Amino acid sequence: MAGRLDEKIAVITGGGSGIGRATAARFAKEGACVVVADLVADAVKEAVLEIEAAGGRAAGAVGDVTVESDVDRMIQTATHVFGRIDILCNNAGIMDRNQPITELSNDLWERVLAVNLRGPFWACRRAVPIMIEQGGGAILNIASVAGLFGCRAGAAYTASKHALVGLTRNIAFMYAANGIRCNAICPGGVSTNIGWGGEPSEFGTGRIGLGFSIVPRIGKPEEIAEVALLLVSDEAGFVNGAVMTVDGGWAAY
Repeated sequence: MAGRLDEKIAVITGGGSGIGRATAARFAKEGACVVVADLVADAVKEAVLEIEAAGGRAAGAVGDVTVESDVDRMIQTATHVFGRIDILCNNAGIMDRNQPITELSNDLWERVLAVNLRGPFWACRRAVPIMIEQGGGAILNIASVAGLFGCRAGAAYTASKHALVGLTRNIAFMYAANGIRCNAICPGGVSTNIGWGGEPSEFGTGRIGLGFSIVPRIGKPEEIAEVALLLVSDEAGFVNGAVMTVDGGWAAY
C-alpha cells in the first residue's frame, strides 16, 4: 500500500525528541526517508534506530541550529544520502522562562532568537534554492500560539514565534510560483521535554497563568505530527502560507 510521502526526502530539526521525533516517525511510516537532525547525539541515534526498526529509512545529522555550518550539514545530509530534499520541518525550539523584558537578559534574548528564528532562517535559505531547482518542495515551521498572541510565553519566545509566522508567510508568497509551499503550525500546550533552561519568572508566569484555566487539555506530540503530515503531503497542495492553530480550542476563547 502506497504511503502519503512515498519517495519524499524530509529533514526535521529537533527530530530527536518531542514533536520532532513524533513527526519523524510519522513521516517515515508514510514512506518518507527522514533526516533526523538534533543537538543530542544519543537522541538522534535512538530516533533513527526506531524508524529503521519499524521498516523505515532514516539518517542522522547531529548539529546545532544556531551554527550556520551545522545547519548546512543537516540539509547536505539529505542531498548526499538521499539525493534531494522535498520537505523541511523547522521544529527545533527553546523556551524563555516566561520572562518579561524587565527580567530578560541579553544572553537569553539572543539564544532564544538564535534557535527559534535564525536556525529556521538559515535552513530555509539553504533548502529553497535546492527546491527551486527540483521544481518544488514543502516547508513546515513549528511556531506556537505564542506567535499569534501576546501572553502565552515570555518576551523572547513570543517575539521569536511571531517572527517565524511572518517568515513563513513571506516565503510562501515569494516562492509560490516555484512550486514551494511554506506553512506553519501553532501548537498550544504539548507534552514535550522542551524545558525552561532555568527557573521560570514568577511575575511572568503569574501573568501568563491568568489564561491557563481555560486550556482544554495538554496535547500529545503525535497529534501535532498528524497535522504536520497533512500540511507537507500532496493532499495539501493548495495550502500555502497557512498558519494553523492546533491547541484543542484554547485560542477559540
